[in-house]
Amino acid sequence: MSEKPESIYTLQFGLLCLSSLLFSASFNMIIPELPNYLSSLGGAEHKGLIIALFTLTAGISRPFSGQLTDKWGRVPVMAIGSIVCVICSLLYPLLSSVAGFFLLRLIHGFSTGFKPTATSAYIADIIPANRWGEALGMHGLCFSLGSAIGPAVGSAVAQAFDIHTMFYCSSAFALLSIVIVMNIQETLIPKQKFSRNMLRLSRSDIIERRAIPAGIVTLLSYSAYGVILTLIPDWSEYVGISNKGLFFTTYTLTSIGVRFVAGRMADRHGRINVILVGLLIIATSLFLLGFGDSINGLLLGACLYGIGTGILSPALNAWTIDLSLPQYRGKAMATMYIALEMGIGGGALLAGYIYHDNLSRVPYIMYGTGIVILFSVIYILYWDLINKKQA
Repeated sequence: MSEKPESIYTLQFGLLCLSSLLFSASFNMIIPELPNYLSSLGGAEHKGLIIALFTLTAGISRPFSGQLTDKWGRVPVMAIGSIVCVICSLLYPLLSSVAGFFLLRLIHGFSTGFKPTATSAYIADIIPANRWGEALGMHGLCFSLGSAIGPAVGSAVAQAFDIHTMFYCSSAFALLSIVIVMNIQETLIPKQKFSRNMLRLSRSDIIERRAIPAGIVTLLSYSAYGVILTLIPDWSEYVGISNKGLFFTTYTLTSIGVRFVAGRMADRHGRINVILVGLLIIATSLFLLGFGDSINGLLLGACLYGIGTGILSPALNAWTIDLSLPQYRGKAMATMYIALEMGIGGGALLAGYIYHDNLSRVPYIMYGTGIVILFSVIYILYWDLINKKQA
């Protein structure tokens, strides 16, 4: 691997963060408008599949992206993720049937199956281990900024022009992300030439066993995000918010406000302590979202959810890297992201099935999801207790 610089704020790291910002803005830009778009195509009863199909292929692709990241290189794997976004966003206006839409959602999932895996490994390559939390927090801040910009810009473009223009705008953001990532230096040394054998996986290649504890917490905690992605666009409209991206912008901006500090806290006070704080705040936000069916209640819930995820994310990423060996960082991050996609997809699918376009069910779904988050708190406390006894 390449030598790690003393300062994390290098041009290389800055370009990586900018590329991730644009990538995040690209695929998040279209999310708030997709439920209504699917309804216009005649598939209103299948809204849970919007996120579930996306996360399905993202999860399936993680073992492959992890292996390619560890053998072929970080940069080409990141580029593949952005290329998928460019192509899919261009095709949404052309495949304007329910079946075509869901096919694209499946393919689009490969984007997040590739880029974040390689990006996390790249960060671990160029940053000292004792500052991983800070670096991942700063990168997460930029990724979250893209998540904030994307929905707001996407909804504004769709309202000012049309939804097809929004898709083209999404494609343009992803293209800019590719241009940037192709101008950063590869960190995998030595790297291998691509071969089809890299796509052959054994059971041991799929999951990094050392990272399973982080994967379990990730699966349980990110089920909330799948629920929010599925229900909040309709719930926002119900409480009187016309721009469906406002909730996502609000929670992302509050997330941005705490990520950098939370990353440093994870480095200084321990990953587990910071993860627990994040989980408890997320659970509180979900109970609040279920209880408050007003604009103020929705936005306050968004703020709390943003704070919780901003605290949780960098600590959870750093913990995953802590649990792995250097030569298996790509596989470890792939393991965590597989769990993430399973959590998001499972949450979205279950929420969509229970919801079934019945707004009166939304509060109960939020309460149930909050209880799932509390189960993740119990698990990590148990794991930490067992680990300390063994030590």
